[in-house]
Amino acid sequence: MTLDDILLEAEEKMEKTEHVVVNEFSGVRTGKASASLVENLMVEVYGSNMRLREIAGITSPEPRALAIQPWDASSVHAIEKAIQKANLGLNPTVQGKVLRIFFPELSTERRLEFTKITKKMAEDGRVAIRHVRRDAMDQLKKHAHDRGVTEDEEKQCEKDLQKLTDSYIGKIDLHLAHKEKEIMTV
Repeated sequence: MTLDDILLEAEEKMEKTEHVVVNEFSGVRTGKASASLVENLMVEVYGSNMRLREIAGITSPEPRALAIQPWDASSVHAIEKAIQKANLGLNPTVQGKVLRIFFPELSTERRLEFTKITKKMAEDGRVAIRHVRRDAMDQLKKHAHDRGVTEDEEKQCEKDLQKLTDSYIGKIDLHLAHKEKEIMTV
């Protein structure tokens, strides 16, 4: 494995980590209706667990409401139970074959609580990126001695890896700042 391969592999893993963090952020409530809050909830239907987006259409007819229309009307109550069990602070109402979720205004305490949750998610992402860096450094040291890489090349690769790490941590911090602003906006 060449030095460039090590850097490319590390960058791919860091990029995936960034996407995971952004995806987790989308599941945090901000006060406005978003299908991403519920689309990944696991619902027990047909004897197995399926994601809500796989068994129902999710729309936002109003800024503070979601409508969930299952493809099979018999799964309405299973979806309702899954949403209540998810502990998102949402209470769906069944209206015939459609579930409606109305989003109440978030209190300041609840907004601060969601901010803490996003900070924890961001920190987990930063830690994961540092783990990728550490693994890449270990690979670098192991392969550098095997292939006769010069000390200068090894040091340059370490610097490039650190720049890459700083870049992705900065991206996560930007996503965090954006999400915090979104949560705290009334």
